[in-house]
Amino acid sequence: MKRFLNLFKNKYFLVSTAFLVWMIFFDRNDLFSQYEYHQQVNTLKQERDFYQKETAKVHQDLDELTSNKEKLEKFAREKYLMKKSNEDVFVIVKEKKD
Repeated sequence: MKRFLNLFKNKYFLVSTAFLVWMIFFDRNDLFSQYEYHQQVNTLKQERDFYQKETAKVHQDLDELTSNKEKLEKFAREKYLMKKSNEDVFVIVKEKKD
């Protein structure tokens, strides 16, 4: 017991403990902030991967559309409901079941 009292009276121990408490809880880069930064980095990495995949898909579609006239016409008809002047377009919408 006396050993613990001597330990708590030691100025180096007290300064070291105060420094650790300050760095863990009160500093601008404390442990909680580091955890939040780590979570943000993970979220941003997931978003980056998603957008890289989407960009690759769009580049592939662009290459197909610029190289093949039939695919360009199919894309315009399906996505933008374009038609030739002598055609009629019928859009069938399926009802959602609740």
